[in-house]
Amino acid sequence: MRIKAIATLGMFSVLTALVAAQAVTGGTPRRQTSSQGARINNWPREGPPRPLPARPVVFPPYEIRKLANGLQVVLVSQNEQPSVSVRMIIRAGAAQDPAGKHGMAMLTATLLDQGAGKRSAEQIADTIDFVGGVLGTGAGSDLSFVNAVVMNDSYHVALELMSDVVQRPTFAADEIERQRQQALSALKVSAGDPEAVAGRIIDRLIYGFHPYGMPGGGTAASLASLTRADFVDFHRKYFVPNNALIAVVGDISAADAMAGLEKYFGSWQPGVVPETAMTEPPQPTKRVIVIDKKDAVQTEIRVGHLAIPRKHNDYEAVDQAVKILGGEGANRLQQVLRSQRQLTYGASADLDTYKMAGAVIAETDTQTSNTAEALRIVVDEFSRLQRERVHDEELSGAQDYMVGHFPLTLEVPDAIATQVLNQLFYELPVDDLPKYRERVLKVTPDEIQRVARWFIRPGQLSVVLVGNADAFVKDLKGVGFGDFERIPIENVDLLSADLQRRAPAKPE
Repeated sequence: MRIKAIATLGMFSVLTALVAAQAVTGGTPRRQTSSQGARINNWPREGPPRPLPARPVVFPPYEIRKLANGLQVVLVSQNEQPSVSVRMIIRAGAAQDPAGKHGMAMLTATLLDQGAGKRSAEQIADTIDFVGGVLGTGAGSDLSFVNAVVMNDSYHVALELMSDVVQRPTFAADEIERQRQQALSALKVSAGDPEAVAGRIIDRLIYGFHPYGMPGGGTAASLASLTRADFVDFHRKYFVPNNALIAVVGDISAADAMAGLEKYFGSWQPGVVPETAMTEPPQPTKRVIVIDKKDAVQTEIRVGHLAIPRKHNDYEAVDQAVKILGGEGANRLQQVLRSQRQLTYGASADLDTYKMAGAVIAETDTQTSNTAEALRIVVDEFSRLQRERVHDEELSGAQDYMVGHFPLTLEVPDAIATQVLNQLFYELPVDDLPKYRERVLKVTPDEIQRVARWFIRPGQLSVVLVGNADAFVKDLKGVGFGDFERIPIENVDLLSADLQRRAPAKPE
């Protein structure tokens, strides 16, 4: 220990001598001592380096065509990598689930590659693996999708597999049961997960009994009720070429791409797509749901209200307003809740936009004892966004992030395909993609203030709190949320008006 102390003292002496010598020779010492002996810091104060000039976003050339059967085609030439992405969208998702058949779109999409044409699920997986590609299927609220990414010399392998998966799924009984059991198992796990429960209930509060508020992953009862005939019928109605979009992006000529599409999808027969009758989402209303989970040590907080669909003219400005509230490049919620108050590890807000509606949803979690305080801050930030004009620096921070991140979404063919199909699906001009930077930077603080005053509604927020209710409900009245509904987590029922499962009536 003594040797180490001497070594340290020697090093201190050397450093002191260097500083003194620097002062004598006219150098600038890093630290000086005043005549009273107090230290005065003269560390140079420098801001972060200036960002490099923004590079123009060069969107690759594209063509939009259509097969005779109505299948809309987008061809994008991108030769940086010897690969090809083929991505198809079907205009049907959880919003098209039949009444009482929640989970239909999700399970149908899951089953598409679990046996199709003359191949079993294992043979499909082996075929795509053999060429070093990937094949995926899935469903969201508005759509279902099938996509494949392969090297360019395996383009026809991808199309052959996709044509079977999209047009000729077998819906084998054993695969239906296997996927059903996996979905039921996932439901059981998520039913006790505070984060998953909070997400589902905030959607249900915001959208009501509109399909966007319904459980797209199904319920135990609805999943158990689905039959092979249900899947066949759903597939027959919606999986038709005139209800689909396909994008081919990558190292392939337009002529070769179209030849492959004609070969594998040209004989696909069009159909009459049924119109979906939907209820309107409810008007935003203040409602507080407390989900009681006795063993929770923190509280999941969700706050939000109904917003705009993706095609709305004010989408760009509303999106940036929400990013200032809780998105990348700004995020007031993160600054206050984490940096200033140390109440959470993370906080965010998102603008979720779909075909027919959208929502602004803020989320965070906090220690149980801090629940009321964190909730008050989240609601206060909604109010501040509405009543105060945003600073130029805040808006610039959000816009710089958006503009800087956008080119990363165009680096690989599959990402380009996704961007193009999203534009077409939401009936937006594909020509807008290369103009992304200009559209983002065109939004001004005055526009942010206008849309915030029009679309942000602090007095009509839906609130979901999932945690140990006994430890925080007594504090809610003090922050303006004394009127709440309390539900044990094991009694949650998304299909009930009051969100509570009722015990079956006993026979008399």
